[in-house]
Amino acid sequence: MASAAFTKVLFSHKSLVRTGGLPPEDRCSPAPGETVVRLQVADFQLEDGEAVLVTGGIPQLGNWQPDQMCRLTGEGAGGNWQPDQMCRLTETHTPFWEAELRVPYSCFPFTYKYAIQTAEGLVLEVGEPRLACLPASASVGAPTVMVRHDGYFRRDRHWRGAGVAVPVFSLRSQHSVGVGEFLDLIPLVDLADKSGMRLIQVLPVNDTCVYGTWYDSYPYSTLSVHALHPQYLALRDLLAEEGQELPHDLAAELHKARRELDKPAVDYEATMTFKSAFVKKVYDRYGQGTLTSQAFADWFAENAHWLRPYAAFCFLRDIFQTAEHWRWGALSSGSDEVVDRLTRPGGEFYPRMQLTYYTQFHLHRQLLRASQYAAAKRVVLKGDLPIGVDKRSVDTWRAPQLFRMDKSTGAPPDAFSPTGQNWGFPTYDWAAMSADGFAWWRSRLAHLAQYFTAYRIDHVLGFFRIWEVPGDCVTGLLGYFRPSRPLTKSELEQRGVWDTERLVKPLITEAMLKQAFGERWEVVAATYMLEDGPGKYKLRPAYASECAIAAIPVRPDSPAWLAREVEETRAGLMRLRQNVVLLADPEDPEAFHPRFGLMSTSSYASLPAPWRATLRHMHDDYFYRRQEDVWRTSAMSKLPALQAATDMLVCGEDLGFVPACVPPVMKELGLLGLRIQRMATERDKEFNNPAAYPYLTVASPSCHDVTPLRAWFESDPERAERFYYHQLGGCGPPPPACGPNVVRAVLQQHINCQSMLTIFPIQDLMALSSEYAAQRPSREEVINDPTVAKHYWRFRIHTPLEALLADSDWLATIAEMLVLGERASPLVLMAMSLGGLAIMDGVAGAPGGGVAGPMAGAGGGVPVAGLVGAELGGGVAAMPPPAAYLPHYTAPQEGQGGAGGGAGGGGYVPGGAGAGSGPAAPDANGRAPPPMAPQSPVPVQ
Repeated sequence: MASAAFTKVLFSHKSLVRTGGLPPEDRCSPAPGETVVRLQVADFQLEDGEAVLVTGGIPQLGNWQPDQMCRLTGEGAGGNWQPDQMCRLTETHTPFWEAELRVPYSCFPFTYKYAIQTAEGLVLEVGEPRLACLPASASVGAPTVMVRHDGYFRRDRHWRGAGVAVPVFSLRSQHSVGVGEFLDLIPLVDLADKSGMRLIQVLPVNDTCVYGTWYDSYPYSTLSVHALHPQYLALRDLLAEEGQELPHDLAAELHKARRELDKPAVDYEATMTFKSAFVKKVYDRYGQGTLTSQAFADWFAENAHWLRPYAAFCFLRDIFQTAEHWRWGALSSGSDEVVDRLTRPGGEFYPRMQLTYYTQFHLHRQLLRASQYAAAKRVVLKGDLPIGVDKRSVDTWRAPQLFRMDKSTGAPPDAFSPTGQNWGFPTYDWAAMSADGFAWWRSRLAHLAQYFTAYRIDHVLGFFRIWEVPGDCVTGLLGYFRPSRPLTKSELEQRGVWDTERLVKPLITEAMLKQAFGERWEVVAATYMLEDGPGKYKLRPAYASECAIAAIPVRPDSPAWLAREVEETRAGLMRLRQNVVLLADPEDPEAFHPRFGLMSTSSYASLPAPWRATLRHMHDDYFYRRQEDVWRTSAMSKLPALQAATDMLVCGEDLGFVPACVPPVMKELGLLGLRIQRMATERDKEFNNPAAYPYLTVASPSCHDVTPLRAWFESDPERAERFYYHQLGGCGPPPPACGPNVVRAVLQQHINCQSMLTIFPIQDLMALSSEYAAQRPSREEVINDPTVAKHYWRFRIHTPLEALLADSDWLATIAEMLVLGERASPLVLMAMSLGGLAIMDGVAGAPGGGVAGPMAGAGGGVPVAGLVGAELGGGVAAMPPPAAYLPHYTAPQEGQGGAGGGAGGGGYVPGGAGAGSGPAAPDANGRAPPPMAPQSPVPVQ
């Protein structure tokens, strides 16, 4: 919580204190027989005027006496304290509070607890009392100083918030042209603020213009880690900073294009063609005024280090009609000399460079404007950090030494992709990157932090280990982990496996060819193979790789049957190429990696039984046990450096094949993990139970890489039926479609859980409305299909943001759910009922719009009654079970959690009773702390 998301956005209303330490008058000097105890604790949820205190079992801390815990001579939290009462701490560096006190050796050990003084009373932290003991090395009688770093104040419920996830390109407004634009984020911020959501998550917004076709719609194939994508430029605003409007002819042209490109989905190529031509027209008339402004000069000076190489690269890409810079001859080296020559002011190509500068400057100003607007509304803008960059990028052109250009990044096979994934990005040379203190990463993240206060690390597992795929592969099946401890030849031989040459070669026999190709097997063998012994074959060198097999051509004029035959030939040859047991390490001839799932190959099945048993054991050891220490060390050498580069809140997408070392490292570093209900984290479970999620997680029912809730429910009815019965506690026939009642039950499960954040794709939120669902088939709401190598990323919401903002019923539904789950302040609903949905300007109450304090013990409810009685019909004593939404419902068995709140039970009261139970044992002075009491709700200011 020490991140910019909290300090600069959610809690930005609170004044910051930066004193550098305790003032001299509050410091103590140790005397013989005494220890100076320095206490330090942190809390981000304090409001102005609130203070941290400490009480305990020694006279200096009030002797656990309730009548001495908080006696003020004045009113409120600013009165004068009497001696021998609770010790008040001093805020030294927000959010840290400190105090020093002199404690005689005879008082050790002693117990203590922190408390918060609010305008309405005292809030004692939950859990067992803290214990202070002298270290064994302390010399009795000698004056000493003990520093107690006590972490965070233990609230019975920490801050929890909600957000919406939507790619910028998916937004639609009355002003956008063909695609969502940066300025469309402003009405989206208003939508989030009105409904009580405090976060907006977007996909990467970097330039991806590699091919010049719709292939560039893929937002993770980054052309530059600094440049922004030109498609997001709001053309209507190009002259706004200068206080001008577009001339009549350009305004009319823009209006016409807006109508023509207002299609159900993004037409990437048509939109980019129009926008590129239009921005040049504006630049030709007005661009020099922008380029000679002081604002541009200041921005250019700060960004020239990446902007000039980017402009030069884009120019060469267009000249050569390819971004494959290794084909640019003498210009294939992105040296300073080449960049300087192309971008020299007054040079032949300088006007082309200036157009690129102009475009990027306006993109920067528009995204920064949206970011600042979001912060003013106390809405966190969360970005996305792709795991890789495109091989045809500015970054690989300029710094090829940082990348392994002959390898690709991917992911091992899983239930969603049985042949693995090959993303085509070069892997990183981490040794080269660490040599200069990760300067490339620090620059990349610092640039991102201009616009975002939180970010998602795409495929955070890649910082532990990456699935590295040889450059001649098209699937991910023949990949291996890097770094890793491979199997050695001597290790295999010691276990009786000696013929490694046999194990690394594809096993192809006459019987396999007949099975794969039927009557055509002889033609296929003669065309693509060579004999390799009696009844055995090997692929010809020209077809020995996956890339070569995938490139087998089909003549354009081929009849359908012939095209189908060629496709079947490719598929059969690909399976034969993958029929190996071991993969030779490309850098060590004595090292090998087991092929993932080698037990499923016919090559493995034909081995002697002892070999099979040995290889199966070594396969499982390699993937599930052998690498844990290697991968932990790898992550700890990288992730802390990335965290230290900025103050953004860091979330890691930790889905897929997750090693055992990942959760402890994520927890140790304070990284938020991701939980998708349909992607179970436990091997013996089909679904995750949101009630069991830990606090440092982001809970989502779906994400851009899986189908939205409604589309999944309707496309996989058998699994959806099991979900309905086991996760929602339904009975009777499951509904044939995922209507608003089912959607609400699922979303409320996530809202009620303990995760710090719950983030909903906008498709899942719109599914709360039967009207919006009826307007579009669910299959059209899919953003990405990971099983398709070249997927067209073109989803757009079908309802303009202005219409969503005007839909009071839909917004009230979201707000009510968030208030019920304690992720939004009751004042969100009060603003709706009293202010006609007026935008709240931060009046969401508690920091970040969440309820500032936890609920009062078991059975305690959100104090809504009296505030918005007409909206909710009175106070809310507990969370409603799914019966409130589902026509048929049976309570889940204990431990399933159902749609309820606290982890580990079937209850629906969020938070439940406070942590800890009963009085603690007396300390060394014979004094016991008072009985554990739950915290009182902190009032919303």
